[in-house]
Amino acid sequence: QLTLRQSGGGLVQPGGSLRLSCVASRVPTDTYTTDWYRQSPGQERRELVARLTLPSHETWYDDSVQGRFTACRFDADEATTYLQMNELTPEDSAVYYCKSETTWGQGTQVTVSS
Repeated sequence: QLTLRQSGGGLVQPGGSLRLSCVASRVPTDTYTTDWYRQSPGQERRELVARLTLPSHETWYDDSVQGRFTACRFDADEATTYLQMNELTPEDSAVYYCKSETTWGQGTQVTVSS
């Protein structure tokens, strides 16, 4: 059974950067996606902000993060996908989750505050 383990996140000042990691217990051999969601306090549903499709490395981003966030994976480590987040604003504060197939990571807190 697939498991996803997240790391990264934390507290950063506005304009700063963070990188989230999502390590899979196995790497699918067929085409698959790793999605990144976030959920802010008081938000009922998780919001999809980025998608990475592999092995093509095709990406999709929500308008709110387009140009600032990058979802990627390095071929040297096929089990790990990343969400690089730049130019962070307080509105980006949330718990971030990775998801692949029907499996969710445990979530990691990102707080953007001065």
